[in-house]
Amino acid sequence: MPDGAPERSRQTGRRRARLDGVVDPDVDLHDAAQAAEIRSRPWGVLAAIAIGGVIGSEARYGVGELVPHSGRQFPWATLVINASGSLLIGALMVLIFELTAPHRLARPFLGVGVLGGYTTFSTFAVDVQRLLLAHRAATALEYVLATVVACLAAVWLAAGTTRLAARAVTNTRMRRSQRSSP
Repeated sequence: MPDGAPERSRQTGRRRARLDGVVDPDVDLHDAAQAAEIRSRPWGVLAAIAIGGVIGSEARYGVGELVPHSGRQFPWATLVINASGSLLIGALMVLIFELTAPHRLARPFLGVGVLGGYTTFSTFAVDVQRLLLAHRAATALEYVLATVVACLAAVWLAAGTTRLAARAVTNTRMRRSQRSSP
């Protein structure tokens, strides 16, 4: 082997591990079984994200068409998209991480793909820029503040409501099973 060849292969291995960590950060690359799973099937995760992204982007486009606006108007469609997406992300993350053991592609498909494609920071930024170029700085500031507050409130509300609903379902099931026990 030429000088430097082993070093290059070690560097390639490190790059591949970092790439795998980006594809699915929930994978512990120090756990041999998890690392082998992600290295053997990264295309499934990428396909799930891509398909979900198409679905989410199409949904975002549809909402944008229902509530169009010019560069001088308050961008209600983008605010509604980002706030509703944040609401869904809050509920989804509680369901996936706290309440269920879903398929390994559920989070990449739904969270990263569908909801990542549905929500839009780029359109938010363009809307702010258009408002500023139209000399509507106060409206741009209102829009930024409304978006940040609405999205944070939506995530918090959805996560809390999902946890409460899950507790209520669990308590109801426990009461039913206690009543039916001899």
